[in-house]
Amino acid sequence: MRDALGGTVVITIIVIFIVFVSAYLAFNVNYTKAFKMKNKIISTYEEYNGKCETDCKTKIKEYAESIGYKPNLNCGSYDEDSNGLYCYKLMEVKKNACDEGSKKYYKIQTKIDIRVPIVDSILGLQVFAISGDTKVFEDKFSSGNCK
Repeated sequence: MRDALGGTVVITIIVIFIVFVSAYLAFNVNYTKAFKMKNKIISTYEEYNGKCETDCKTKIKEYAESIGYKPNLNCGSYDEDSNGLYCYKLMEVKKNACDEGSKKYYKIQTKIDIRVPIVDSILGLQVFAISGDTKVFEDKFSSGNCK
């Protein structure tokens, strides 16, 4: 009887170890997808000088489909992309009254999606976010108030 109980404990430890290693690998794969997606979005926004319209969004959507990125978004204070792939926020750079033009940049946020039914019910963790900023874009106009 003593040997049977020892075998059960060893098998339980092995199963728990396999579950943790599998969860770790799944998290890393999803983290890599979200990180690549954030970098692609930022580079695409910079390619289009901050004016991400139809062509830009199509390019981002095609890239997301090619890497298998399907997030479960909860943007909070950020705005959600029309394709439901990422969150963004337009930020204005503070300027003084004599500056010509406005300066802006985007904060981009992608999500690491870990929807595992048992883990969700126990830990309540569903989404982690990865953030990044684009370069600063300038819109020039003539203010005429300063000399």
